[in-house]
Amino acid sequence: MPRPTALVASCALALALLGTSTGLDGAGAAPQPSADRSGAPPETPPKTPTAVGRGGAVSSVDPYASRIGRRVLARGGNAVDAAVAMAAALGVTEPYSAGIGGGGYFVFYNANNGRVTTIDGRETAPAAMQPDAFIDPDTGEPYPFSPDLVTSGVSVGVPGTPATWARALNRWGSLSLRSALRPAARLARDGFVVDETFRLQTKENAARFRTFEPTFDLFLNDGLPVVGSRFRNPDLARTYERLGNRGTDWFYEGRLGAQIAATVQEPPLSGRTDLPAPPGSMTRADLATYEALLQAPTRIGYRGYDVFGMAPSSSGGTTVGESLNILEQFDLGAMQRRDVLHHYLEATALAFADRGEYVGDPAYVDVPTEQLLDDTFARERACLIDPDTAATKPVMPGDVSSYDGVCGAAGDGAADSDTEGRSTTHLTTADRWGNVVAYTLTIEQTGGSGIVVPDRGFILNNELTDFSTVYDEEDPNRIQPGKRPRSSMSPTIVLRDGRPVLALGSPGGSTIITTVLQVLVNRLDLGMTLPGAVAAPRASQRNTTAVTAEQAFIDRWAGVLGDYGHQFAVAGPPGTSRAEIGAVAAIGLGPRLRMTAVAEPTRRGGGAAYVVRPTLDE
Repeated sequence: MPRPTALVASCALALALLGTSTGLDGAGAAPQPSADRSGAPPETPPKTPTAVGRGGAVSSVDPYASRIGRRVLARGGNAVDAAVAMAAALGVTEPYSAGIGGGGYFVFYNANNGRVTTIDGRETAPAAMQPDAFIDPDTGEPYPFSPDLVTSGVSVGVPGTPATWARALNRWGSLSLRSALRPAARLARDGFVVDETFRLQTKENAARFRTFEPTFDLFLNDGLPVVGSRFRNPDLARTYERLGNRGTDWFYEGRLGAQIAATVQEPPLSGRTDLPAPPGSMTRADLATYEALLQAPTRIGYRGYDVFGMAPSSSGGTTVGESLNILEQFDLGAMQRRDVLHHYLEATALAFADRGEYVGDPAYVDVPTEQLLDDTFARERACLIDPDTAATKPVMPGDVSSYDGVCGAAGDGAADSDTEGRSTTHLTTADRWGNVVAYTLTIEQTGGSGIVVPDRGFILNNELTDFSTVYDEEDPNRIQPGKRPRSSMSPTIVLRDGRPVLALGSPGGSTIITTVLQVLVNRLDLGMTLPGAVAAPRASQRNTTAVTAEQAFIDRWAGVLGDYGHQFAVAGPPGTSRAEIGAVAAIGLGPRLRMTAVAEPTRRGGGAAYVVRPTLDE
């Protein structure tokens, strides 16, 4: 692994992480209630959207996680160590978006050899899952998607997050899993300050959370959490400690794995709601056979940059990459902003049509990744963009079996079903040696399945709802046993002349793809600063009649883009977690490893970007 690799350095770092300044002592502290509203609240780290400096950088939506990552880097850890420690912390402070009950995708740039490698930690369907798993046997009709199907055992996939952490640390890290989890264990035990986002997400999911006894006890037993109060999760602290001490075999093959399977098969109902919470079929064998997959990234060239992303089972790398290939056929830098936005919206509609037609788990579907990222195919798709008029949506997918770059006739297509939740979280890290991580992780819906594993403190995912809800033998994303459902997570690393210049990602379901793409266009084509590219209002065209957009985008651009024929729908009601698109965490890398860490200034309440050694602008 890129430095530090020596045993002495690793042991020194682990010992440093035991110090009280990192908040890691007191492992034997007595359990506390989940919410403590007495006494002074704990210190809240600052939410800083931009930080510039050297020695390493971190960015996430959460200041506690970012502070932990920065401390790991400052004490000699590398980007992988910091990423795993931050991800564990996000499982504490963002339990409705991520945690060991879910999965994700890990993209790593290795400064030693200049290579980008990825880990597919996506959840898998149980071996006994049937094509009619989403059909209510009592009615013969599909379960209502929300809240019934998303609040269920049948929606839970085999988690991939612990396996991802172990594989990343074993291959590239300098910390043990035990050491990497210690900061988050202490955070769970000591608690964090409840903010508006945590309270809002709890409130929006209260009806689902009341369905399950351990979930109610953890999040609602004292009523909705109060902003400014301290929220503790001693069960999760103990879970992290045991996971660190016993390793991932405890999770996948041991007692915890057996408990997860039992919880999925028989969800712990409270009797407080009438939601059916249909059970799943996950077994201990499903957990024991899970593997986080080491695989090559997608790669495309774009205006002198090399853009690396996540290959299938994610659709992020192929759809972002195809969109960029289409846009490269046009001189965006010479266009007015309105024309750039028009081409951006049209390109993503075309790429999403191809995503729906071709992309699924490559272990089960012959995904034409090479063809989807072929420049000749992109030229043929770009021919369909009229510079003055928006195409009627949905558009048809292209034909990857026969293309020559020559314009063909357009036709009417069918919109791909989109059931992806807009939760998830993302973190980005870079260290003093130039290693970089872009890591997106999730439990799918905000609040996942709603099922907390009894006495363990974490929520199980509902990722299997990312499969197409109606089974079709021709659908690449149809339900199949053992299969990974298609994802839109798009952790991305950009190189120039073999060196990293930008790493980023975002939550947001299928809008992740367009969020990452829009930031790339803002930065690489429009010349915005990285903070400006992240903060700019967002719009998402996913081959649907109307463009989903934030209110600020609609206010600024809907009028002029309406002249092209674009229609708009606001992203969500004001005052809800659905009113925003994405929550980017990014790091820009300059000469001599000068780093600009950027988090959201306002979305999700604002994020936290830190560097190890801040510097003034040079």
